[in-house]
Amino acid sequence: MSHIRSTRSLSLSRFMAAGACVAFLLVACSKAGPPPTPPPSEVSVLTVTPRTVEDNLEFTGQVRAYRSVQVRAQANGVIMARPFTEGAQVHVGEVLYRIDPTTADAEWRSAKARLASAEATLANTQTIASRLRALLPGNAVARQDVDNAEAQVKSASAAVDDARGGVDAARKNLSETTVRAEINGRIERTLLDVGARVTGPADLLTTIDVLDPIYVTFRPSTDQQAQWRSDPAYAHAIAPGGSARVQVTLPDGSAFPTEGRVGYVDPVVDPQTGTQEYRAEFANPRRIMLPGQFVHVALRGLTRKNAIVIPQRAVLQQMGRQIVYVVGSDNKVATREVKATTWTGNDWLIETGLAAGDRVVVDGVQKIGPGAPVHPTPYVDSTNTAKADSTAAPGAVANTTASATPAATRTTTESARVKDSAR
Repeated sequence: MSHIRSTRSLSLSRFMAAGACVAFLLVACSKAGPPPTPPPSEVSVLTVTPRTVEDNLEFTGQVRAYRSVQVRAQANGVIMARPFTEGAQVHVGEVLYRIDPTTADAEWRSAKARLASAEATLANTQTIASRLRALLPGNAVARQDVDNAEAQVKSASAAVDDARGGVDAARKNLSETTVRAEINGRIERTLLDVGARVTGPADLLTTIDVLDPIYVTFRPSTDQQAQWRSDPAYAHAIAPGGSARVQVTLPDGSAFPTEGRVGYVDPVVDPQTGTQEYRAEFANPRRIMLPGQFVHVALRGLTRKNAIVIPQRAVLQQMGRQIVYVVGSDNKVATREVKATTWTGNDWLIETGLAAGDRVVVDGVQKIGPGAPVHPTPYVDSTNTAKADSTAAPGAVANTTASATPAATRTTTESARVKDSAR
């Protein structure tokens, strides 16, 4: 019994000691107070200042032949020969197909025979009329006989003209058994080959395309065109024959060596897409661009006054919206929805949502949220800084590059993230 009492006393003392420790800790915590408030996050901000910028418009374009002529047969018959090579360059007058001429040749010879018969009849009636006309002054023949003879001459003359028309038609039908190229260009594959029967113009044989020069078409939306028309100088530059330059990037990412100009604007809006077709012409002597290709089209030489531009990484994509963080006069962050339309260099062109004097957060957006206090510092364009440093002493350039490397890396990463989300 004494042993049990001593064990209980030991447990009770241990429990009381633990309670005293907990009470001591509670008292100590109550005297320490709340944890300290973290300092405001440091962010770089850009004060919006409208300026004149180059407006680089970009579209998806499609290559089309400068001229495309369908080759169709006018004669009926079996194709006897196809002398051309598919995909080759052909010239005006070059033989493309030879169709069996047997029927056409027979019709031509028959037409010539009818003409010869009509000419013989005409000669005979002219002789008779001439003899009768000579006897008329002596009243050896009746006037009616002379009139009938002259009428027969006219009828025979008309028959000769009709026969000549038949000969011309038969000659044309015979010549059409040989199908020739009507323009210079690149010929496509044949749709009907040797041994096939053609029944006339309904049968398409092949197509000839003119590839130099060549057309590239693109389709701005009606909203974009409405913005263009609001500025007379802008509308004039983008109109056919205007000063806007058209540059093309090929599917492999290389730039097409020559620039084009807008030469045609479709006056009708496509009701299905709400766009109008713009067409630019390019010299294409090396046949680099081919009909059917999809290319990247950029319009150059266009400027926009009082434009608001901000770095691409300052624009965030959230649930289909484009937003930026702006810093108010109390140095607290707020979100602002914007409409960023196109890129100019490394910047977004902002149509709506920002005004002159707004302070937009460029760097440090990952550390803040709406309502958060910040410590704003002026934004410095690293691209312009690098250009300025490239003219400084080599030592200065090395120091600047070493100190700016982390920021440049972070900038590239954020820019790539914004571009990917925009796509």
